[in-house]
Amino acid sequence: MKYYLAIDIGASSGRHLVGWAENGELRTREVYRFPNGVKERDGHLVWDMEALSRYVREGIDKALGEFNEIESFAIDTWGVDYVLMRGEKPVLPCFAYRDSRTQAVIDEVHGIVPFEELYRRTGCQFQPFNTVYQLYEDKKSGRLEGVTGLLMVPEYLMWTLTGVKAREYTNATTQGLISASTGKFDREITDRLGLPRCLFPHLTMPGAVIGTYKGIKAVLCATHDTGSAVEGIPMDGTEPYISSGTWSLLGVKTPRPITDLNSMEANYSNEGGVGYNRYQKNIMGMWLINRLRGELCPDTDFGSIVDLARGSSNTATVDSEGQEFLAPESMVRAFDAATGGALRTPGDYFNCALRSLALGYKKALEELEANTGRKYSKLYIVGGGARNGYLNELTEEATGKTVVALPIEATAIGNLKIQMKEEHI
Repeated sequence: MKYYLAIDIGASSGRHLVGWAENGELRTREVYRFPNGVKERDGHLVWDMEALSRYVREGIDKALGEFNEIESFAIDTWGVDYVLMRGEKPVLPCFAYRDSRTQAVIDEVHGIVPFEELYRRTGCQFQPFNTVYQLYEDKKSGRLEGVTGLLMVPEYLMWTLTGVKAREYTNATTQGLISASTGKFDREITDRLGLPRCLFPHLTMPGAVIGTYKGIKAVLCATHDTGSAVEGIPMDGTEPYISSGTWSLLGVKTPRPITDLNSMEANYSNEGGVGYNRYQKNIMGMWLINRLRGELCPDTDFGSIVDLARGSSNTATVDSEGQEFLAPESMVRAFDAATGGALRTPGDYFNCALRSLALGYKKALEELEANTGRKYSKLYIVGGGARNGYLNELTEEATGKTVVALPIEATAIGNLKIQMKEEHI
């Protein structure tokens, strides 16, 4: 029997899952879990790449301790963030996407390449943390001097294990720099912005073996976690999905990118999938709940938080996509300002957040159906948020869709399936 290892790292935690085929089905066992989160250093929000690298190695050792031989491993993480390289030396810190450093350069980038053109060429939704803005800020601050390349976070972690620098397609499509028509880096954009060409090499597709670590083959999965999550959804036909975690990624598979004006105005993105395009948008997700919990009742478990929300009769809602909720000093104060102080109890805040998320899903689905010219009957929800029965009920009520909630580790499962393509799971 062959065993495979998925290393799935999110914004708040990471996990190592071993998978294997048994009687034609995929079996999994979690062997290691570790914390993650942004750190504040010198006034910026950054990722602790040294700790992440250490956790990755510890988890691999743990897996090898429980399974004598592992065929391959792959790493997926969030998108957009990266480590610059000068030869074999990383340029740290690795800034986190919630850091505000790009705010000062966004208008300048759009003065060189108007956003309408950026969207038409790349199909990448506007987010202030998109890699294109981060790199331009690096240029302005001098961080690009002497660089010879960059590695997205999962690629960097793979490099620390294998010594191989490989750039993977699905994660590259989160940068706002990939041509929607060719699937390669758009040289006109990068040249007009004055970004070094060495940062934009040939891309490798998911499934490629790039090296080894302790005798285990290193495979590129869909290294952007949403790309792997969509691969992990046991879906009948083509229906919309939500990968529900810190962010809620709502979208649908399409044969090719959709980069028209309506899609731009709805802020839909086009990202690479394994043989298809993912037409989707980032929606504020469990971030709202996590931050409210941290301020209101940090010792309360999430089941009790759902009970508090159900018990609230307050029906106030907010625009869950408002930028004021992206990285506020106080999420409670952000909700107070948005509701005019209408919320009183912790249950009121949680109920407001969950109702607002459901309405955000409703709006996004209406835009998706209008822009794809199709009507859908189901909505698949995977990830940690799929366990929230109350939110699932609110979503079904708001959208009119049949919600299929699958509280599975879809990202890790998709990661494993790409590694196990010869197993025909």
